[in-house]
Amino acid sequence: MKTKKGITYAVSIAITLLHILPFYLLLTTSLKPVTDLSSKWRLPTKIDWSNFANAWEGADLGRAFINNFVITAFSLLIVILLGSCAAYPLSRFQTKLNKSVYTVIIATLIVPPLTILVPLYQFYIDINGMNTYWGVILLHVTFSLPMAVFLYSGFIGTIPRELDEAAMIDGLSRFRLFFTIILPLLKPITATVLIMTGIHVWNDYQFSVFFLQKVDMRTITVALASFFGPNTNRISWVAAGSLMAALPATLLYLFMQRWFISGLASGAVKG
Repeated sequence: MKTKKGITYAVSIAITLLHILPFYLLLTTSLKPVTDLSSKWRLPTKIDWSNFANAWEGADLGRAFINNFVITAFSLLIVILLGSCAAYPLSRFQTKLNKSVYTVIIATLIVPPLTILVPLYQFYIDINGMNTYWGVILLHVTFSLPMAVFLYSGFIGTIPRELDEAAMIDGLSRFRLFFTIILPLLKPITATVLIMTGIHVWNDYQFSVFFLQKVDMRTITVALASFFGPNTNRISWVAAGSLMAALPATLLYLFMQRWFISGLASGAVKG
């Protein structure tokens, strides 16, 4: 028994270290002067806080943070509203049509976004969606909705149907029933959707680099990528900027982690 427990602890520690190592390397790199070419594994002999200021100014991270917040906030709002509203009838009414619609929605999860990049790029040029907030928000919503519908459908399936029947007997319409009773019960799975979608949108590079090409529309990932070039490699600035960029997502997860875990378990298992 003790041997089994010891192995479990050892494996847990090993997995934890594997997750911590990238952050350790990021931290040591961000604190070293640009001229320090020593191993990334070594702690800096001299801490250089100017990397954070240089990264902020050099990549114009102030503007990039604003772009990220706008894109992420509106994408999350739309995904949560549309995802929950679409999942409710799909979960509650198991008709052939609803089952077919649900299958099609879930099937889109296997389509890699980059496989349709060329026609999508041309389409966005035709509709003047390049370098616009609404354009990239629409992309994120489109590719994030299937997972949101999947999780919401599974979670709604755990809510007793008798609750709906009792509310409708009291005179509530389906619309009021959903927004006054069902939606407040979706807090755990909403936290899961919020974190999963929020982190994906916040860290997005594939859409931003193609569809937000103007300097004043760049997101954080694209702005930091500007430090790499044929004749430049400011890895210390990139590391410092990455730490600053990771802070909002980290705080969001720490604040909502208990709802995230319970919501993911309920939504995924029943879905």
